[in-house]
Amino acid sequence: MEKGYLLLSDGTCFSGRIFGNPSICCGELVFNTSMTGYSEILTDPSYNGQIVLMTYPLIGNYGVDESWNESCGINATALVVRKLYEGPLPPGRESLQSFMARQNKCGITDVDTRSLTLHIRNYGSQNAVIFPQGMEAEARKVLASFPKITERDLIDGVSVKKETPDPDLGEGFAKCPDADSPRVALVDFGIKKSIIENIYRRGLHVTLLPPSFKASDVLDKGYCLLFLSNGPGDPALLQGAVNEVKTCLGRIPVSGICLGHQIITWALGGRTVKMTFGHHGGNHPVRDLDTGKTFVTSQNHGFMSDRSTLPEGVSIWFVNANDGTVEGLYDRSRHVRSVQFHPEASPGPQDGTWIFDSLLEDRA
Repeated sequence: MEKGYLLLSDGTCFSGRIFGNPSICCGELVFNTSMTGYSEILTDPSYNGQIVLMTYPLIGNYGVDESWNESCGINATALVVRKLYEGPLPPGRESLQSFMARQNKCGITDVDTRSLTLHIRNYGSQNAVIFPQGMEAEARKVLASFPKITERDLIDGVSVKKETPDPDLGEGFAKCPDADSPRVALVDFGIKKSIIENIYRRGLHVTLLPPSFKASDVLDKGYCLLFLSNGPGDPALLQGAVNEVKTCLGRIPVSGICLGHQIITWALGGRTVKMTFGHHGGNHPVRDLDTGKTFVTSQNHGFMSDRSTLPEGVSIWFVNANDGTVEGLYDRSRHVRSVQFHPEASPGPQDGTWIFDSLLEDRA
């Protein structure tokens, strides 16, 4: 592995060694506090356009298995780790370095990730560039002209282009039900396989719709529910989808996860705002305001619902126990429910999987 550097847009620079594909790669740098699940994280479409910094110091120690992946390949722009594991692996497992190289993705190891995480926490997520030694001039030009995440359309390339009934999730995931059961209209903004799997496990069929869907594609076609998926980027850029969801409100039950929750926030009359460094990891406590119970969740978002903009009739379902941010909404009169966190528990924890029952039970 050759020497390389990670340069932030504020001028802060960290050194390390390049692994995977040694190239210049640029994106928004965010930190993830999960101890495991790097395969699921790298292949999560919501990380499209972002460089992921893992706070846990040793990454790659159990290798990679394709059956863990949340999509067909790596969606994250790059990976930053303190120590890349390069030792033996269980039979049949691919090394993380090989996986990154095969997917033409760049990573950097031997970085002081503790100092880097504290820097992001204090100064916020920002664009960064990873580059091999000797390419600093080119890297600085790329970074200087690279748009902010609030200016980028990151949905295209991680979502379906046309209506797709009952997608096959591949080895290791549940299959669609055989029974003639209700069908969910699921708008794909960058769907994780495990979300579809959880819907299948509850005996429902799924039809994926592209982000450019129209309300007429959903209404009066026999769907029991409109479900909005997770995905990357700024929900404020998706006003076309917001308007279509708004047309559906009160005419069909609507649910959503993560980006889907944020789009629902807009459709209900609220707004979203960018967070300083977001929530990324598998150890975020969430409190249920209906029951008072707190449970641990997996999260991946850099935007949040602005509670001050929520209109009358929209209730806050969950809040983050650490910082009080909105983690879920419902509107009983219009049969709407949404959550900011990821109840599919991939890579974990599984405390919130019951949320799917709530999201799917209120259907036509």
